[in-house]
Amino acid sequence: MPAGRRGPAAQSARRPPPLLPLLLLCVLGAPQAGSGAHTAVISPQDPTLLIGSSLLATCSVHGDPPGATAEGLYWTLNGRRLPPELSRVLNASTLALALANLNGSRQQSGDNLVCHARDGSILAGSCLYVGLPPEKPVNISCWSKNMKDLTCRWTPGAHGETFLHTNYSLKYKLRWYGQDNTCEEYHTVGPHSCHIPKDLALFTPYEIWVEATNRLGSARSDVLTLDILDVVTTDPPPDVHVSRVGGLEDQLSVRWVSPPALKDFLFQAKYQIRYRVEDSVDWKVVDDVSNQTSCRLAGLKPGTVYFVQVRCNPFGIYGSKKAGIWSEWSHPTAASTPRSERSGPGGGACEPRGGEPSSGPVRRELKQFLGWLKKHAYCSNLSFRLYDQWRAWMQKSHKTRNQHRTRGSCPRADGARREVLPDKL
Repeated sequence: MPAGRRGPAAQSARRPPPLLPLLLLCVLGAPQAGSGAHTAVISPQDPTLLIGSSLLATCSVHGDPPGATAEGLYWTLNGRRLPPELSRVLNASTLALALANLNGSRQQSGDNLVCHARDGSILAGSCLYVGLPPEKPVNISCWSKNMKDLTCRWTPGAHGETFLHTNYSLKYKLRWYGQDNTCEEYHTVGPHSCHIPKDLALFTPYEIWVEATNRLGSARSDVLTLDILDVVTTDPPPDVHVSRVGGLEDQLSVRWVSPPALKDFLFQAKYQIRYRVEDSVDWKVVDDVSNQTSCRLAGLKPGTVYFVQVRCNPFGIYGSKKAGIWSEWSHPTAASTPRSERSGPGGGACEPRGGEPSSGPVRRELKQFLGWLKKHAYCSNLSFRLYDQWRAWMQKSHKTRNQHRTRGSCPRADGARREVLPDKL
């Protein structure tokens, strides 16, 4: 038949094979003839090869059934018909296939290499496993949330992808004695993680490592040595609330609750706050929060929405010489500062309740406020509430001066205006 023309048999041979046999092929192994009348064998059966390797496979038909000679056979790989120039007839019942420079398997369960009869029926199948041996797992990190459990995660390796199903096992044992143990609860905090829920000892270091195996080999990570007390962490602080501080246009109050673990165990804690404006992805971190559960952010921009998060680090754990591990950040909580006719400094700093304000502008205003109190004999009633009232009056006074330029200020020789403080609030 001319090369440019195809008869009904050739057109039928180009029909895609049934989907279900293809899906089951690498699970059930090589099937018998699709119609039950033909049998064939692919050799080698289910080979495992390195990426870049070559493969010479054969499909041999048993017996002498009509329409199942080597000249009528063809190959498909993952459901796609392979070019006929890759095949060669060895004899009346055997068709050979040559594949060079193989790429990694498209599916970890193996690629489907299938031998078909002229009518498209499946005669035999084989799974091709083409990939790489596993690399040494790296970056093992572990933490405990209650001093009774341990969660670890790791990175597969420099390249990671092996194109083959690779099994990872987390192993651990007491450093100086004891037998190897295998973690059983995998994928708890990601694809490469495992959780050990109980039966861990304190005050004794553990050795922890990860073993990786697949059809092409195995690899073992470096050993991580740790004490449970040195890797304690907590959940993020719950119930984070952010609110305005009266009418103060450049401050927000942040309050939160200590994580439950700090109440169950003799932990202390230190906290960090970070915040950002609504239309930004850049966070500013406040480190000087100490172990308090409330804080003021000062020097913010008026009329701006801020997102705030808090995290916790347990320390002072009995028997540990190291600080704990920072928790995850809490869910973002949003609040806005009051609007103002003047633009604030926008610096941002934490002013702990009951402590000395830490930002430069606030400190200067507090010094001015205390000077006014001393002048007017107001020291006996000194409090943050009084300070807040004074700040609110100052902002209101400033707005009034903007509306009435000739009121509420005294001109100076240099043309500037001097603020007139109130005699009382």
